[in-house]
Amino acid sequence: MATIKDIAKEAGVSIATVSRVLNYDPTLSVGDETKKRIFEIAESMSYQKRATRKKLTRRIAFVHWVTESEELTDLYYMGIRHGIESQADQEHLRLLKYTTKEIGEIPSTIDGIIAVGRFSDNEINRFKELTTNVVLIDSDTAHHGCDAVLIDFQSVMKQAIDHLLNRGCEQIGFIGGNPQNTGMSDLREYYFRAYCHDKAILQEELILLDNFNVESGYRLMKQYLAEKNFNSIGFVAANDPLAIGALKALNQENVAIPQQVRLVGINDISVSKYVYPALTSVRIEKELMGKTAVQLMMERLQEEREICKKVYLDTSLVQRETT
Repeated sequence: MATIKDIAKEAGVSIATVSRVLNYDPTLSVGDETKKRIFEIAESMSYQKRATRKKLTRRIAFVHWVTESEELTDLYYMGIRHGIESQADQEHLRLLKYTTKEIGEIPSTIDGIIAVGRFSDNEINRFKELTTNVVLIDSDTAHHGCDAVLIDFQSVMKQAIDHLLNRGCEQIGFIGGNPQNTGMSDLREYYFRAYCHDKAILQEELILLDNFNVESGYRLMKQYLAEKNFNSIGFVAANDPLAIGALKALNQENVAIPQQVRLVGINDISVSKYVYPALTSVRIEKELMGKTAVQLMMERLQEEREICKKVYLDTSLVQRETT
């Protein structure tokens, strides 16, 4: 595993700067370019050297739900992008990058589309009008007529909740995104509610919702600590940035972790092992998601496969100091 020292050496900055960036220190006055370089290095330390480029003959539109600047708030999407780029190099594909605001600019001569994120029915229909070779990554339900690389969030929630129950938690809460703020429902919240209901442990007052970022996790946990008594409680966060924000609030309030509060994130981004205490998280194989999407695209291009495939990747819980 790469250390903070390794990352600092590669990035050409101090160990302290790397530590503060990876812990989302809001008082650090470092530019986005430096932050991006540090995050990129942290994510890519385990990657193999890319294959030498050859002449590219196929053009694939890569539509990303977030910009590379927005990736800094959730390295989950950076990991998927790296996987796509790495495999595309190996397959000698040319990626043409677009954001969701640029879908109208994708040419009709494109050979295929790989789209990362949650898109509306209208957007997906637009993809299918442009090409029959469409692969979606991280789509919730709107993937009819397309290939898709997906995560079984029902299994993810079961792993996280069972782990907290096995660690002695008597109450379990959820930290996630509010549909009124994010503009979308979330399968993680849905399956959290369903599994807790089946276990007869669902408590609505322990479902804390805002946005999917560090600041929201911090704000939600600070508010919870000010208003509630807690004992032998665990929280599942919808992603690691939310969990990291909650962790910062718990540390500020001198809450004993994991003795008083246990915390599980989702995605296991590279930062999770560097925060204090190190975050337990359900690992999603982000780079493999991207690589799998490109492999599905190659099946479409080379074998002319017409039947759609849905590929679900396994997940695993990585236990660290927060539980």
